[in-house]
Amino acid sequence: MIGKLTGTLLEKNPPEVLVDCNGVGYEVNVPMSTFYNLPGVGERVSLLTQFIVREDAQLLYGFATAQERQAFRELIKISGVGPRTALSILSGMGVADLAQAITLQEAGRLIKVPGIGKKTAERLLLELKGKLGADIGAPAHAASDAQADILQALLALGYSDKEAASALKALPADVGVSEGIKLALKTLAR
Repeated sequence: MIGKLTGTLLEKNPPEVLVDCNGVGYEVNVPMSTFYNLPGVGERVSLLTQFIVREDAQLLYGFATAQERQAFRELIKISGVGPRTALSILSGMGVADLAQAITLQEAGRLIKVPGIGKKTAERLLLELKGKLGADIGAPAHAASDAQADILQALLALGYSDKEAASALKALPADVGVSEGIKLALKTLAR
């Protein structure tokens, strides 16, 4: 029903913002990734939205990008995942990180998000496989099986997602798994 809001940003109280659209103030819940990229109070803002009607409330959720909104829509389709949980997931990890976790079937990365337990993480991985993955925001380095295996190995060794991703970028595209791990470890040791 309400797909987009454009107006003046009146208040910022995470995770909620108040947007004045020609004299009407809309309370909009946004993920932290969107919140951190909002302009200052009093400035013009434009948010893509998802309007949710419940028995006891009418809620508006806002997103900076179409990918965030699409990920939110896919998340709330899953049994046991409501709008608040979906917002928490998108606040805890970006769309690209979520897509990569789903593509590589990494429940451990989802469990790190507050409010997501092991069973919910496994359900997310199962139900979102193929729906939210390489097509939405997945980094290019997750494309080949060899690079996905190298990434898994680096994460298993305790390197952060950013460290592992930067080490992967330095590798030749056609590198094998064992050679790639050796080269990535040399890069990380510097």
